[in-house]
Amino acid sequence: MKIFTIIGARPQFIKASVVSMAIAKHAELEEIILHTGQHFDANMSDIFFEQLVIPPPNYHLGIHGGSHGEMTGRMMIEIERAMLKEKPDLILVYGDTNSTLAGALVAVKLHIPVAHIESGLRSYNMRMPEEVNRIVTDQVSDILFCPTQTAVDNLYREGFLNKPVKVINVGDVMQDSALYFARVATPPKDFTSYRGFVLATLHRAENTDDLDRLSAIITALNTVHTTVVPVIMPLHPRTRSFIEKVGIKLEVHFIEPVGYLEMIWLLQRAGLVLTDSGGLQKEAFFFNKACVTVRDQTEWVELVDLGVNLLVSANKESIVDAVTTHLNRLVNDSAQVYGGGLAASRIAQHLSNA
Repeated sequence: MKIFTIIGARPQFIKASVVSMAIAKHAELEEIILHTGQHFDANMSDIFFEQLVIPPPNYHLGIHGGSHGEMTGRMMIEIERAMLKEKPDLILVYGDTNSTLAGALVAVKLHIPVAHIESGLRSYNMRMPEEVNRIVTDQVSDILFCPTQTAVDNLYREGFLNKPVKVINVGDVMQDSALYFARVATPPKDFTSYRGFVLATLHRAENTDDLDRLSAIITALNTVHTTVVPVIMPLHPRTRSFIEKVGIKLEVHFIEPVGYLEMIWLLQRAGLVLTDSGGLQKEAFFFNKACVTVRDQTEWVELVDLGVNLLVSANKESIVDAVTTHLNRLVNDSAQVYGGGLAASRIAQHLSNA
C-alpha cells in the first residue's frame, strides 16, 4: 500500500516522527511524504526533521503566508499535482491545520481514501480556524484515528456511528513521541539551567490579534516573572512581530523558538506550563506538570475534567492566581487517558490491515 502523508506544521512533524517509524516496520507499506511549507522558519520546521529523524519529504511545496483561504487553495493545487503523479492508495493527514484540510479535500475529490490522525477533537468554537479544519476533515475521512474516548464520543454524537467509516481509539501519538524522545532531550543553546520556572508559549490569533487579550496575558506573565518565579518564553515569530508592532512591554525571559528536543528538556524542568497551544497542554501532562491554558475553550476537555489543565481565558487575575496555586504541582497520569505510548504502532497495524 502506498501511503501519501501530508504535514506542514510543528505538531505534525512531531506526530509523524513516530508514525513514520512505525510504518517503516511494515514492509507492505510505502510512505510518500509531502511538506506543504506552512511552517517556513528554519527553527519552526527544518530543525524538527533533523532532530526527530523524519524521512526527508519527497515534496516540499514552500507554501506559507496569505489568508487562510489563499493558503489552503494554493496548497490544494500543488497537492493535487503530487497526488496525480504518485497515485497513492491512501492519504494520511494529521490534526487541524490548513495543510490537513487541503490534503483531505484534494483526496476526497480524487476518490482516494483519507485517514485522519487526531480525529474527533472539538472545542465548539467556530471562530477558530482549527475547529473548522478538523470538522471538515473528519467529515470526508474514511478512517478516523481518535486519541481519546472523548474524541470517539464526539464523533458518535455527530452521527458517525451510522456512517460507513472506521472510528478507532488508538491513543495519542504525541505521547508516543514525548516518551520516545525524552531520553535524548537537550537544553536550548546558552540557556541557564535552573528548575521550577513557568514555561510559556503564546501564538494563537485569538490572543495575538486581540490587543485587550494580548495585553492582559502579557501583564500577567510580567507579574509572575517579577513577583513569583521566572517565566521562560520561546517566542513565536508571529507573536514577537505583533508585540513589537503594538509596543507592549514584555518583561519575561524570552528565547528563540526551540526544537522539540529542547522543548522536552524545558518541560522536564519547568514548575508549570502556561500556553494557548493545543499540543503543549498535553505535553505538560505527559511530563506530570499542571497547565494553565489562556483560551476560552480547549479540545482536550479530559485534562480539564481531571483538574490538571486550568482554563482561565485572558484574565490577568485568573492567570496569576492559577499559576501561583498550581506551581510545582505533580500531576498523576495513572489513568493513561492517552493510550500509554502505543498509538503509532496501532495506527501502522490498522493501515497494514486496511
